[in-house]
Amino acid sequence: MKSKYIWIGTFIIVIFLIGVMATLKFKNLDSKTINSLEGTVLSYDKDNLIIQDMNNAIYTFKMVDKDINVGEHIILEYMGVIDKLKNLQDNPVVSYQVISKAADDNNTDGIFSKFYQQASKKMESMTIDQKIKQLLLIRYPEDNVSDIGGYVFFEKDFKGKTKDEVKKMINSLQEKASIPLITAVDEEGGKVVRISSNKNLVEEKFKSAQELYKQGGLDAISNDVKVKSSVLHNLGLNVNLAPVVDVADDEEAYIYPRTIGENAEITANYASSVIKTSKGSDVSYVLKHFPGYGNNRDTHIDEARDERTFDDIMDNDILPFKSGIEAGAEAVLVSHNIITSLDEDNPATLSSSVHNLLKVNLGFTGVIITDDLDMGATKDIEKKYLKAVLAGNDLLIVTDYDEAYREIKTGVLDKDISESLIDQATLKVLAWKYYKGLMMENEK
Repeated sequence: MKSKYIWIGTFIIVIFLIGVMATLKFKNLDSKTINSLEGTVLSYDKDNLIIQDMNNAIYTFKMVDKDINVGEHIILEYMGVIDKLKNLQDNPVVSYQVISKAADDNNTDGIFSKFYQQASKKMESMTIDQKIKQLLLIRYPEDNVSDIGGYVFFEKDFKGKTKDEVKKMINSLQEKASIPLITAVDEEGGKVVRISSNKNLVEEKFKSAQELYKQGGLDAISNDVKVKSSVLHNLGLNVNLAPVVDVADDEEAYIYPRTIGENAEITANYASSVIKTSKGSDVSYVLKHFPGYGNNRDTHIDEARDERTFDDIMDNDILPFKSGIEAGAEAVLVSHNIITSLDEDNPATLSSSVHNLLKVNLGFTGVIITDDLDMGATKDIEKKYLKAVLAGNDLLIVTDYDEAYREIKTGVLDKDISESLIDQATLKVLAWKYYKGLMMENEK
């Protein structure tokens, strides 16, 4: 009987050892197997390549090739098997192949594509410092600033001034600039009125979208856009950071008073109507706040997390942006909300996933603008200005101009960001200025 148990025990041990050896052999084979991953480059920070695969899973690999750019669609070959529990994969990268460039790389079908050649020629005479400055849309006033992308003006900048004084203020800035400036303002109507709060400039404050829609539907909206555009243009302003095309169903929500107060379909019609009416007015209108603000808290104060599903956002919030883009929107402004279904860690302004949704899924080829990066939701994030460019923004609204410029320039020198990515954004900004008629072929 005792020998029987010894035999059984020996058999179990032998089977166990065979299993261990087989496992080790399998793992050894796995480690030498070349596998591939197809996806989109989300970021390239130092030697880390972050890629999002076709199932929206995100992986990080060690790489030293600096020719890859954010937004490119690639096939990556690596040794072994991915460990989905690890943040940084230790698999050696064998090779990669770029399947398609970033969504807006010299897009021949882009909204500004007719002006890419002129913009590219202009860039040939620009230094890296000048190109970086074109990406900055800064709060007015700012001393000792030249060759920036443009200025954003607020209520305090118009307070007590006459029309002639405002025109002189803006004209003097344009005269000093070697490249014409974007001169922007938030003149939404209702709660946000930077210009019409001054009766010297406009006799009566512009009404909110909700009030206009209740009074006369989309016809009233269109008439308001015509009047508003005329006022802005006559003062020297060429961009209105409106309309708010967010969808909010909670009347107590922060953004609700600034919306049209209707469902996604009506908001989509509103977005299309504003963009179509604005064409030919010399004032560009900007859809905001991508990918939809929802019922979230105020990001001027602190972080806001949007926990809705991807399908919820696509079925509702994205519709107005899609409609506005199809109507010819030249620019989209991105929010600071953290959209957890797209990116659990970064606010939308700093998220490559959010920008890929805008560029790839919606096919947007215009200028992408951040919300003010010095607002509460992003003010304490390290390297936020550099991350904003890496994520895919073309224009950064900033309050701290010096820090923004220094951080991006340092990023280029340290090779945390490629100069080619700076060129992509600069090309877009310059092409927009040519498109708007701000720059001519013989521009100095």
